[in-house]
Amino acid sequence: MPSLTTMTWREVRAAADADGIALCPIGSQEQHAEALPMGTDTMLATACVDRALDLLGAEDPQVVRTPALPFGHSPHHLFAAAVSLSAPTLSAVLADLLDSLAESGFRRILLVNGHGGNEEIMRLAVKRFALRAEVAVGACSYWSLGESPQHPGHAGEFETSLLLAAHPELVRSPVPPRPPVEPPALFDRPPYPGLTVERHGEWARVGGQTDDPSGADPETGARLLTERATALAEAIRAFHHATA
Repeated sequence: MPSLTTMTWREVRAAADADGIALCPIGSQEQHAEALPMGTDTMLATACVDRALDLLGAEDPQVVRTPALPFGHSPHHLFAAAVSLSAPTLSAVLADLLDSLAESGFRRILLVNGHGGNEEIMRLAVKRFALRAEVAVGACSYWSLGESPQHPGHAGEFETSLLLAAHPELVRSPVPPRPPVEPPALFDRPPYPGLTVERHGEWARVGGQTDDPSGADPETGARLLTERATALAEAIRAFHHATA
């Protein structure tokens, strides 16, 4: 698995000249309730990307993975702890990242996101960059790919299971249950389909979680990681064929 960090500049140029794809994971540093570490989103995005690249074969495109961007847009988690970039700053960082890769010769770039708060900013950055640079740029969140997209929630059973599979030593044990919260969080259960509602203090009110993580287990996490990595590998192939 070629990594930008360990390649020489000539190797990077050769990969770009061979129409290789630069793949960039994006994460965050933010509270994940009582059982999960701050870097959960970054680690899960990286684990999914690495597993997906392991699934690619010799007939697949050459992919060069950049280091994961460890900071994202997380102001809604600052009630507890987070290291957050503002929306304009993250947009500028992504623009500089894309511009640097394009200047280094890559004509195809794929962003893989691990944090919900980055989603809209990431997709807008991709749209803007493709308008001004002669590149093909893709964007996705690892949980939303394929015919069976997942609803990851936050610091709940999905993320806890995945981290138990990817980095079990980092999950605090025992995993405490999430007490019931009434009424349910507006961001988790919109009052009407398609309607987005934000209310000040909502994340703090529900304790920074969307669902109960206490039922998480590594077997479920391993299955989810395989599913998500397989979908990402298929997405990389689809991106390759669509932009070749």
